[in-house]
Amino acid sequence: MIQRPFWQQRIQAAWREAPIAWLCGVRRSGKTTLAQSLGAEQMLYVNCDLPSVEDMLRDPQVFFRGCSKPVVVFDEIHQLRDPARVLKIGADGFPELRILATGSSTLAASKKFRDTLTGRKRVVHLTPVLWDELEAFGVALPQRLFHGGLPPALLAESKQAAFYREWLDSFFARDIQRLFGFRDMNRFNTLFEYLLQQSGGQFEVTKTATALGITRPTVESHVSALEITHAITLVRPFHGGGQHELVKQPKIYAFDTGFVSFARGWDPLRQEDFGLLWEHLVLEHLQARFPDTPVRYWRDKQGREVDFVLAHRRDHVDAIECKWNPVAFDSSALQVFRSYYPEGRNFLVSPAGAPGYVKRFGALEVRVCTPSELVPLVRRVSRAA
Repeated sequence: MIQRPFWQQRIQAAWREAPIAWLCGVRRSGKTTLAQSLGAEQMLYVNCDLPSVEDMLRDPQVFFRGCSKPVVVFDEIHQLRDPARVLKIGADGFPELRILATGSSTLAASKKFRDTLTGRKRVVHLTPVLWDELEAFGVALPQRLFHGGLPPALLAESKQAAFYREWLDSFFARDIQRLFGFRDMNRFNTLFEYLLQQSGGQFEVTKTATALGITRPTVESHVSALEITHAITLVRPFHGGGQHELVKQPKIYAFDTGFVSFARGWDPLRQEDFGLLWEHLVLEHLQARFPDTPVRYWRDKQGREVDFVLAHRRDHVDAIECKWNPVAFDSSALQVFRSYYPEGRNFLVSPAGAPGYVKRFGALEVRVCTPSELVPLVRRVSRAA
């Protein structure tokens, strides 16, 4: 079993704040394996996919009273008829226990969770394998970008189209249909694959509806379901209300580089493909390392763009540009951005950025670094701010 200490620490941190850690993430992202890595000697593992579990939990008080271990794991807890009741009784009646519940979405996505357990839980969103986990998995960065970060696909000797197609079908049947009641798998998958192909670009509802021949409300409801289940991320624009900035139109990013390259037919990857996929990987790193800080992007009406923006306060904004090859970086958009927002640090995140160094573009100072080096630098700025 490959150890993932960052995520184990995130779960432990969640338990220090609340009795329930809600571990969510897309199907096959490694939630079950991560839960089991907490240690059998400390953990009672409950597979809620099994029909017998419903009877075992018929009286939650009796169940929790009989627990002889300090940690209870409810894997795929949304399969139960009333999962919120089980978790609430465990959290309120047995405060000495630590509970880990796994699922593909947020609690509010399911009608079963009329009580979203406010104050009793902390959410840990498990992303695909991160940049700084590649060494533990024994794979190189190009393979991570091509295969994606779901462990079964990442560790496969070759990229198998059947895995990605079966995942899409299973995702609809086991997550989307059960949680949201959508009936038309073909229409949903057509939209999802279209969004995978557009990943990294701007998203416009009317344009998408027209391109696919479906209604605007259908696009909106399906995109909302994809957001809730972490299959896509809408990165919204950062702005100060200026007339020359975009203020509404988001960019859309799929959850995994393997599915982006699959949907686009990128097999094998060419040199020009790596930049877009690297941008996705940096976004996942930011989401994992700064879960409470919204990631934005900046763009003006002339098309100048900064990949990602982290706002620590109104007058201190970090700008993050992503480049596969830092030599190809054009600083003109960043220069314009800093004319609006002069306070903050500038980062150019690249796989070739180790060890980190500072590069000047006129009066602009840019720190070139890898995602691993970026994290402590941003944290330092965030604490100071």
